[in-house]
Amino acid sequence: MSEKRDFYLVLVVERTASEDEVRRAYRKLALQYHPDRNKDDPDAETKFKEATEAYTVLSDADKRAHYDRFGHAGMAGNGFDFQNAGMGDIFSHFQDMFSDFFGGIGGAGGQQRGPQRGQDTRVRASISLSEAMQGAKKEVHVRGAAPCDKCQGTGAKAGTQPQVCSTCAGKGQVATQRGFIMFQTTCPSCRGQGRVVSDPCDACDGQRYVEKRRKVLVTFPAGIDSGQRLRVPSQGMPGLPGTEPGDLYVDIEVESHPDFERDGFDIGTRERVSFADAALGGGFAITLPDDTQVDVTFPAGTQPGTVLTVNGKGLPRLDRRGRGDLHVLVEVHIPKKLSRKAKKLIEELKQELGNE
Repeated sequence: MSEKRDFYLVLVVERTASEDEVRRAYRKLALQYHPDRNKDDPDAETKFKEATEAYTVLSDADKRAHYDRFGHAGMAGNGFDFQNAGMGDIFSHFQDMFSDFFGGIGGAGGQQRGPQRGQDTRVRASISLSEAMQGAKKEVHVRGAAPCDKCQGTGAKAGTQPQVCSTCAGKGQVATQRGFIMFQTTCPSCRGQGRVVSDPCDACDGQRYVEKRRKVLVTFPAGIDSGQRLRVPSQGMPGLPGTEPGDLYVDIEVESHPDFERDGFDIGTRERVSFADAALGGGFAITLPDDTQVDVTFPAGTQPGTVLTVNGKGLPRLDRRGRGDLHVLVEVHIPKKLSRKAKKLIEELKQELGNE
């Protein structure tokens, strides 16, 4: 089996590409290599599957973060099985995507497009290194549309109710025939909602929603890092009646720590030891950002700048395969002022050690 190409190269997008850029790139390739449009090209189906596999990973925030960190090796057991999937399986898996360019065409079994789900929303959240190490649940503030309290989201004035649209009979879509092809378009009377409000609510002007600031409880998994993104389903903007709301995407920023530095799943810190302890050997205890204590020992003759490593005491890995390591840089404290007795003892030590 040939080696898989980088998903970003497959879709011809930068690694910093936005969700919309990824989606547009996939649409272009899907249309270009769709097997129904390339019946004489045996390679079209392979290219189509390759683009679809890349899209299903890069369009999902969690899968994309996992792929960015671990590449193809980290995708084992995740996503859709494209190696053994037929074209019918792929069409079923991506029905919503394909409806964008096949939906609305009737006559030959085309699909009809229904009202669209609500828009996705993105916010930024900061967490401490301690929270990143342990995992946390925190509320984030989201500003956007929320159902109007006065009309309970109906858009109609108190005592009245929206009426079924007479133009589309509540379907939100109207059919227009051109020759033998039937096109489905959004109803111009109700704008796809299937209901019309004759006496609108004066608080929301019949729009059903008002702008509010709300709180959403988000779970931050242990080991998450800056630059990664979490998806909270159905916490985005509300959609039309009968449709699902969009998703909330949370961009993560892990705050710096005064005593620890992070490198992936490893953490590092500094510890000062006395000249005598460095010469004789010893140990010390370090309190980690999650308040756990780690005992660290060092041998006799430890030199300044020595890095001591304690395996498995870093941050948990997102794939749950253990933890990173703790690295401690040893700084040896040399006193600037000495008592007479200390000077005498060091002189004696100097003579004892000679040129060592």
